[in-house]
Amino acid sequence: MNDELQTNDKMDTQFKPKRSSFALTGRLGAAICLCATMTAAASQADSTPQDVFDAMRSSFQPTKAKGVHARYQWELSGTNGGEWWIDVNDGTYKMGKGKIDHPSVTFIAKDKDWVAICHDQLSGTWAYLTGRLKVRGDQGVARKLGEMFP
Repeated sequence: MNDELQTNDKMDTQFKPKRSSFALTGRLGAAICLCATMTAAASQADSTPQDVFDAMRSSFQPTKAKGVHARYQWELSGTNGGEWWIDVNDGTYKMGKGKIDHPSVTFIAKDKDWVAICHDQLSGTWAYLTGRLKVRGDQGVARKLGEMFP
């Protein structure tokens, strides 16, 4: 009986799952969710990407952005799609519509998918894994966005 337990113990240690990129992807999805204050932007069913970006203005955490120099770009397709950007510079930020030069990170999605992610109706991780959300650029900088705009 002891031999069986020892064998099973050895098997358990041999087959323990290792940390994978999936865990990293999960954190990325959670970071870009940005849902906390955005649900107040408008009725969720009628919310647009512009409503989401307007709500982000009131959620900015300057202390979390201290020492951060990053440029974020969104390319959203669909009826309410368009391009938006945020430029974070050592505890301050600027935000606007259009393109920004040399973004650190670019988020690409459909307008409705981005709004659903921000309203916690679509998992950012699931959207990323299924290709509904593409993230180009520095993944660490992408994750930082969720800390600065919780």
